[in-house]
Amino acid sequence: MKNCEYQQIDPRALSVSPLSAQSHTTEKKEQRPRRKWEVFPGKNRFFCDGRLILARQSGVLPLTLGLIVVTCGLFFAFDCPFLVKHLTVFIPVIGGALFVFVVISLLRTSFTDPGILPRATPDEAADIERQIDTSGSSTYRPPPRTKEILINQQVVKLKYCFTCKMFRPPRTSHCSLCDNCVERFDHHCPWVGNCVGKRNYRFFYSFIISLSFLTSFIFGCVIAHITLRSQAGKSLVQAIQESPASVVELVICFFSIWSILGLSGFHTYLVASNLTTNEDIKGSWSGKRGAEESGNPYSYNNIITNCCVTLCGPVPPSLIDRRGFVPPDEVIPAASSASEMELPHFSAKNDVNMEENCQDFSLSCTA
Repeated sequence: MKNCEYQQIDPRALSVSPLSAQSHTTEKKEQRPRRKWEVFPGKNRFFCDGRLILARQSGVLPLTLGLIVVTCGLFFAFDCPFLVKHLTVFIPVIGGALFVFVVISLLRTSFTDPGILPRATPDEAADIERQIDTSGSSTYRPPPRTKEILINQQVVKLKYCFTCKMFRPPRTSHCSLCDNCVERFDHHCPWVGNCVGKRNYRFFYSFIISLSFLTSFIFGCVIAHITLRSQAGKSLVQAIQESPASVVELVICFFSIWSILGLSGFHTYLVASNLTTNEDIKGSWSGKRGAEESGNPYSYNNIITNCCVTLCGPVPPSLIDRRGFVPPDEVIPAASSASEMELPHFSAKNDVNMEENCQDFSLSCTA
């Protein structure tokens, strides 16, 4: 006890308390420049320091890529050597070119920003509410759900998004899985692990079209392989036994080719009509919602023009500055508990971290 009573304490140790040291460490951590993808409010995952974006629920994407790689691997390993010997050397060349094009189109669809619109900042949201509520009443009034504008002499309704705090531009819809408003929203495709919108629709369309050609090509080559083996004085069962991998390819191609060809035909119709899957399902311009509905105001009434507008031309720039730095005065404070660190997404207070350069775009859509 006496040793404890007369233990000498360094007065310099009292100058910094553990609490102040911890706060000092936290301040140092907060001073680290943070990129905007680290505080992104949507339900997305980012890779390569924000260069690649993917939906959080992307568990089917590995299955899609795995089926393509496995089927093509079996084809190149077991069918191509026989077909090169008995038919032509161009079979693996054609198959390889289609395989590379399919994989590139799939990855570009999956890791490209589909056209996410930045959420309104608190100042923008307050300005929108002031424009709506012109009565001067101090009582809070929720913004209306729709707003009408004219496009090609046709009335188009814009819906207010209570999550993004803005009126959605034409053809924009809020994806519940990604929790983002996507420009020219087509649909959320679990097979590619991302939304399909304005910026990646052309990649999605090239993916399903090239996949249709690849599946049909492999299916035809496998049938030719088995047929040639059975014509060499062997029965069909013996031909299958000599190349069991071909049976696996036939099963995969047979059960997938019908859905792929149907999907390709459906999206070819959408491209020619300048429609989206979302608009076609809802019947926005087909008269399914009532006799008062008229034609598609976005169509140019020409198939070639509609295809060029949808598939050609430069890809519009991304409106979310994923790799930009959050301004120092807008850095989100660190979570005070472990439960706060586990929140899946940020609340509306954190919307100030979105790109400031998109302010004019979102305000122009509400005019």
